Amino acid sequence: MDDGQSTSNGAKTALERIAGQISRRSFLSHLGAAGVAVTAAPLAASGQNTGALAAVADPSAGTETIEGAVALRLRVNGKVLDLKIDPRATLLDTLRESANLTGTKKGCDHGQCGACTVHVNGRRINSCLTLAAMHDDDEIRTIEGLGNPGNLHAMQTSFVERDGYQCGYCTSGQIMSAVALLNEPCGPADADVKELMSGNICRCGAYPNIVAAIQHVRQQA
Repeated sequence: MDDGQSTSNGAKTALERIAGQISRRSFLSHLGAAGVAVTAAPLAASGQNTGALAAVADPSAGTETIEGAVALRLRVNGKVLDLKIDPRATLLDTLRESANLTGTKKGCDHGQCGACTVHVNGRRINSCLTLAAMHDDDEIRTIEGLGNPGNLHAMQTSFVERDGYQCGYCTSGQIMSAVALLNEPCGPADADVKELMSGNICRCGAYPNIVAAIQHVRQQA
């Protein structure tokens, strides 16, 4: 009698344990599904909110236009560019995507690496931190306007001769900053150059060669 009751109780306990496992599994499954739904909701909402940035078809023109676009005239590398852009577009994105000047690189997109450095009215800026619409009729120079393979700028030549780059991704920004430095107050020492170039990051660590390239041009000048 006791053995039968003990067996019955043991079986009941096992069934309760299995039921408990299924319950927990079911709970976790439902919890995971809820997490996916919560995560997907803002993504879906953000997708709905990007309409102003997306290109939309214009049946009357047979081309693509940008909803809410504004007219903009940029003077880039001595050429006048008449564009229609999203008013929220940065100068960096406009140069790369609308003007097809991809020598200016997008690195951090937060103004911390200097890969996107260009000259605006003779002064260097991080083009990722400024709206293109703010530079209507400004004089802009990018790495493409600095020199070409047959007629390199002295700074470009010096970077090549002194291995002032490795992967090359940051190089256009480094050179644009270095050229601007030539017209800025800067002491003669390497430390002075490093200070004025501190806004440009080289993840490959080619800093000694970059400084050597800049100092060579300064000495020649």
